[in-house]
Amino acid sequence: MTDFAPIAVQAEGEQVLPADPTQIAVPSGQAITLQDVVWNAPGPAGLTLRFRFVAPGIAKGGAVSFEAASADMEWLCQNYAVPRIANLGPQPAQIVISLSDRPLPFGESAPDATQFFEAYSFTDGQCVWDMF
Repeated sequence: MTDFAPIAVQAEGEQVLPADPTQIAVPSGQAITLQDVVWNAPGPAGLTLRFRFVAPGIAKGGAVSFEAASADMEWLCQNYAVPRIANLGPQPAQIVISLSDRPLPFGESAPDATQFFEAYSFTDGQCVWDMF
């Protein structure tokens, strides 16, 4: 398990935690790596942790469908994000898992990139899917 340490502080205490180049095994079998984690930033439901992953298999014409990627995002929330939350401070109200076909700066538009996002409430140690 990665031991996170903040590397950059943004406006209003938002922090970006480092990438991890280690490939993460997900149900679809696609190659996924952690781009970064954005935390200590408010979201619509309160404190939100954003786990951002690079998943080249979701690119246009790629082998991974949205349905397969959606199952991967749920798996990443429960099996990757949840075990790491205790190391990040206060418990979040929401966890956002995002997949992008390439590394992208947080919050910037990239119309040619393929990106998928899912939001989950964090309740009793479980990820509960929220409609975006």
